[in-house]
Amino acid sequence: MADSTATMLEVEVAFALPERQRIMPLSVPAGTTARQAVAMARLEVAFPEYSPVIFREADLGIFGKRLRDPDAVRLRDGDRVEVYRPLQIDPKAARIERAADERR
Repeated sequence: MADSTATMLEVEVAFALPERQRIMPLSVPAGTTARQAVAMARLEVAFPEYSPVIFREADLGIFGKRLRDPDAVRLRDGDRVEVYRPLQIDPKAARIERAADERR
């Protein structure tokens, strides 16, 4: 019987800016969490303009579905972990600002 801890999964970690994106293919051990995969992808090297803290604390999702607890979600073969950028402006505040501009 094969040791299940030696099983490797093929996953991707994705991060995008408006002008560029990076999708990092990774082979990770079975049992790797979404947060661990982001650390393994070393996105701070590809995006030095962002603090490594951004990647350690960012909201994460898998195929567009936000994860409630990325430190607990174990990846499956073929998953794409998405690292979400922090919002520049609160969406509610943006709507209020647009409405105020339209009234002027």
